[in-house]
Amino acid sequence: MSVANFIPTIWSARLLAHLDKAHVYAALVNRDYEGEIKNYGDTVKINQIGDVTIKDYTKGKDIDDPEELSGDQNTLTIDQAKYFNFSIDDVDAAQVNPKLMDAAMQRSAYAMNDTTDLFLANLLYLGAVNNGTNLGTDAAPIVPAKDNAYDYLVDLSTDLTEKNVPTIGRWAVIPAWYHGLLLKDSRFVGNGTDYNKALIEGGEIGVAAGFRIWLSNNVPNTEGTKYKIIAGTNAAGSYAEQILKTEAYRPEKRFSDAVKGLHVYGAKVLQPKCISVLTANKN
Repeated sequence: MSVANFIPTIWSARLLAHLDKAHVYAALVNRDYEGEIKNYGDTVKINQIGDVTIKDYTKGKDIDDPEELSGDQNTLTIDQAKYFNFSIDDVDAAQVNPKLMDAAMQRSAYAMNDTTDLFLANLLYLGAVNNGTNLGTDAAPIVPAKDNAYDYLVDLSTDLTEKNVPTIGRWAVIPAWYHGLLLKDSRFVGNGTDYNKALIEGGEIGVAAGFRIWLSNNVPNTEGTKYKIIAGTNAAGSYAEQILKTEAYRPEKRFSDAVKGLHVYGAKVLQPKCISVLTANKN
């Protein structure tokens, strides 16, 4: 083996591809940022366009001059950093064998995804805490049953609609036990079965109450209680990530090669009104 033959861009690209497949929460926010991520601590810019004013039209009269759309520019800081570091028998052999490389990068991606999705799930929840219209509280969590679990998703959808959140692109992320309740309701099974056949890669499991439903074990909770079932659209926040400093080296105390790299990322809630949260306990 020669680490001089190591091509970091190939390994980084494979890892990012697998991360995209593994993400749940990070797949449900947008990546609309400007700038290049080169180091931990970098910042990128997020541009948002203000609302358009709709005016009455009177036949035979001139319309007003075009308005200048206002826009806000937010800064997203890449303030999270995690590394991977694993051994492999022969980097050269893995590099020329896509299956071996994919297997190594897939394991790394799925491990890192748990960390990034937990981070983003909690960020989205905290962004909605002061929104004032969430369902259930830590002091009085809702306890759904098989007969009304679907109804609470409808309530989440209604909450978003009352806040003028677009219906297109809505999603909700649920834990496994909540999915079990939905599977006992014909409204979910009837709406989701055909759709499910066209899926599933990642955590998406069907449709219900106007949401694309995703399954995750990273739904925020407190020791198995007070689960934060988050619903929203990708306008709620932005996420940015990059794999940096991917390197191959020869561990001093091993007869194998090793690959290490740095995963940096950051996220920001931009429109908390585009999030609604159900705080729920298992029955």
